[in-house]
Amino acid sequence: MDTKIKTVQAVYEAFGRGDVPAILDVVTDDVDWASEPASTIAPWHGVRRGKDELPGFFAAIGETLDVTEFTPLAFAASDTDVMAVIRFGFTVKDTGRSATMDLHHWWRFRGDKITWYRGTEDTALTARVLAP
Repeated sequence: MDTKIKTVQAVYEAFGRGDVPAILDVVTDDVDWASEPASTIAPWHGVRRGKDELPGFFAAIGETLDVTEFTPLAFAASDTDVMAVIRFGFTVKDTGRSATMDLHHWWRFRGDKITWYRGTEDTALTARVLAP
């Protein structure tokens, strides 16, 4: 298996454990990380740059959601990138509403470290379940 895919799988495993330091170990100091970079619908949306900003992404998810499913469905890799599709289920802590969707993740590597990440999700569904 491609070493970059193994690294992404290790990130997913660390996410499942809530082990942010393990994730920080595999990203570059200047990592460019964004889930829905142009959106402000959810507190985890937007761009975060550098290791210092990255824990805020995970804190926003943890403060807002109870994750009920995180199942990697498919991976593809090139010389520098990994693409993944994830089945993601969650319940919003404030509203009690639940949703399940497919996430699409694009990871870019510099050497053996992640230097860039973009994630997409069903933002209309996210907005519905987050709405007061």
